[in-house]
Amino acid sequence: MKFTVSKEALLEGLQKVQHVVSTRTTLPILSNVLLVAEEGRLRLTTTDLDVGITGSVEASVSKEGATTLPAKRLVNIIRELPASEVEISVDAKNVASIQCGPSFFKIIGLGQDDFPPLPDFENAKEYRIPQSLLRDGLKKTAYSISTDETRYVLNGIYTSFREGKLTLVATDGRRLAMVESDLEFPASQEADVIVPTKAVQELQRLLGTEGEVLVRLSDNQISFSIGDHLLVSKLIEGNYPNYRQVIPGDSSIRVELPREATLETVRRVSLLSSDKSNSVKLVFTPNQVEVTANSPDVGEARETMEVPYDSNDLQIAFNPEFLKAPLQNLEEETVYLDLIDEMSPGVVRIDGNFLYVIMPMRVTS
Repeated sequence: MKFTVSKEALLEGLQKVQHVVSTRTTLPILSNVLLVAEEGRLRLTTTDLDVGITGSVEASVSKEGATTLPAKRLVNIIRELPASEVEISVDAKNVASIQCGPSFFKIIGLGQDDFPPLPDFENAKEYRIPQSLLRDGLKKTAYSISTDETRYVLNGIYTSFREGKLTLVATDGRRLAMVESDLEFPASQEADVIVPTKAVQELQRLLGTEGEVLVRLSDNQISFSIGDHLLVSKLIEGNYPNYRQVIPGDSSIRVELPREATLETVRRVSLLSSDKSNSVKLVFTPNQVEVTANSPDVGEARETMEVPYDSNDLQIAFNPEFLKAPLQNLEEETVYLDLIDEMSPGVVRIDGNFLYVIMPMRVTS
């Protein structure tokens, strides 16, 4: 095979698919990217057998063909090339010659026959979702995915298509983020699945703000078509916990907080929380909240903010990382903190379809 392609296009195409490649694979072919040159395009595909991704770039193809080359090494070479046009030719033994201006590289690949094919999605359920809606929903929830591999059903985003709504939920047992959006699909297409973390991360890299995502769902696989990229992933099998019972009922107290200022305050005060006492305390008194961190071996920090508050005095403590997470990923100027008492979970809400439940921490005063 032989083709010419612009350095920028090839590098961008490779960067969009390279993250799937596993560094710790026992099958050498899984370290490679599959290159298929045909009909004026170069198609790039990578997989780790759980997640696969394919995309394409424009190329001037003088001889059609396919091969696989070491993905990370190829990216490093293309990134460092000087000129803008890259010519790649591959011989019958899968040895690729890369010529670009005065630079010449030869790298040894593997035949494409052993490269695992991506699954097909015939007779799958289909959904069309605006890219901006899915991108926004993932941004508001993905940070709450559990990293504890012993609770594998929590290592992804619970995705529910029910009653004309798309619901995204992520939890690690100590906090929970949820977004609900209206979405049209036939009642026969209702389904609940768990999309694993790695697929969520790849999806976030691909999603833009314009156009739609075509989602296809089979028994244990999901695919996302975005422009000329296709992402496929196995689903996590198992039963997601009943997350609705974690969401507190009506709260007696609602505090209106400026999101940016609250984030800055918590960020500063938490500099003096320690590993042992990893908490910040919020002390609510009339029209103000005092945010404090105190650790015997480090010192203490205290900052006061004026907020509208006219209920009984209340103090509650949270893990500062968990408190900062939604504030960093929301864009609204105002957030609401709903509280019941110092031992019940707090709920962060916005004027919209988002909520975030955060468990309080016990703190000795």
